[in-house]
Amino acid sequence: MRLEGKVALVTGGTSGIGAGTVGRLAAEGARVVFTGSNAAAAEQVCAATGARFHKHDVTDAAAWPELTDMILADFGRLDIAFANAGTESGDASVEDITMDGWNKVVGVNQTGAMLTVQHAIRAMKRNAQGPTGAIVVNSSMNAHRAMGNFVAYSVTKAAVVALVKSAAVHCGNQGYAIRVNAILPGVVETAMIRNIIEGSGDPAATRAAYEGMSPLKRMASVEEVAALVAWLGSDESRFVSGSEYVIDGATTAGMMGV
Repeated sequence: MRLEGKVALVTGGTSGIGAGTVGRLAAEGARVVFTGSNAAAAEQVCAATGARFHKHDVTDAAAWPELTDMILADFGRLDIAFANAGTESGDASVEDITMDGWNKVVGVNQTGAMLTVQHAIRAMKRNAQGPTGAIVVNSSMNAHRAMGNFVAYSVTKAAVVALVKSAAVHCGNQGYAIRVNAILPGVVETAMIRNIIEGSGDPAATRAAYEGMSPLKRMASVEEVAALVAWLGSDESRFVSGSEYVIDGATTAGMMGV
């Protein structure tokens, strides 16, 4: 119960890593508010975790004050924010991507993450004991190893690492006890990935391809990624800020020689 007494916000919390993190934070004692657009999926997460759902679009700058004001009014504080909402929809190669596709991915993955960090800091400054808290941004191993067929996703996941470092330096220089860090997952076995595997022409080969990307020869579990977020949100990591934590089973660490 290392998060007992803390209040957490998770964006994109209705499925995948987001839903897993809602469950992990709640299990460790935090009171959790999560956002997204899928109200039906949110009901299941609420029932399983006791968390509260607030329908919200991370790209809607005008709606952010309402969300943070609600959290502070109902829970009295904000201690942890996990900027998890993301998308690949509309992405393509640099030659093929449309402006609509580019703007959609950048809007969610980059602008949405910036707004989450910005408004989390503003909310955390209103905590009773002063500016305190921990912010975690979900980047990707593709920040370091870009994909040729997903240019916008790759660019935005690299950009949010710079966002984290800039925000961490800012908070420190302002005297805020607010830490900002990034996680960079590799392939995670979410329900979406399992659906892709099962829907492929050769599920065994597709699974092997995903698992073969890591020298550990498997995908990460949602629970493993959620555990890293929980640690970064806890007081155990209170001197960790401006860091990027790769959790990809050594996928991007290097390569074997010949």
